[in-house]
Amino acid sequence: MKIIAVGMNYKAHLRELGDAVPEEPVIFLKPDTALLAKGEPFVLPKFSNELDYETELVIKISKAGKCIAKADANGYFDAITVGIDFTARDLQRSLRAKKNPWELCKAFDQSAGLGDFVPIRQLKDKENITFSLIINGVTKQSGVSSDMIFGFGEIISFVSQYITLCEGDLIYTGTPSGIGSLKAGDILEGFLEGEKVLKIEIS
Repeated sequence: MKIIAVGMNYKAHLRELGDAVPEEPVIFLKPDTALLAKGEPFVLPKFSNELDYETELVIKISKAGKCIAKADANGYFDAITVGIDFTARDLQRSLRAKKNPWELCKAFDQSAGLGDFVPIRQLKDKENITFSLIINGVTKQSGVSSDMIFGFGEIISFVSQYITLCEGDLIYTGTPSGIGSLKAGDILEGFLEGEKVLKIEIS
């Protein structure tokens, strides 16, 4: 199982970071050890003083494929959920300043929170999938899939030109605006189409 993630995929998020709109999907990887086990708390890492949440739609690849055409790509995933791309923001700024890869700030242990998957066939509007994050009872992020710069099909097709996708692979598809820092004791709840699919405690 691979964890593939897309950076800078919502224009409002790019504005809050001061970044330009990319010409093609920005891809990075997380190892399987980044996956946060269901029900386990997220432990704030000692190497960061600015640990941010990034709420994302996550799709699960349902069959293997290589060099997938965009027109066929939607047939390669069958389930979706809400995930958290935990990011060491202070470390990311340092890495970017040095023009180094992002992995240390994005791929560390437990950095991929994951909710319960929902079959795509159960969604009423597959083109406008809504999601949100509530922290300690307050809505912090909300988004809709139609606001993505690169949609599911574009992402799958692009990635598959370079990396063979396998059944069970996960793709984190980017975060909308509203990112922020976490502290011990925070309770994160993720919602897909208004239904809670994720809960994580920060310790």
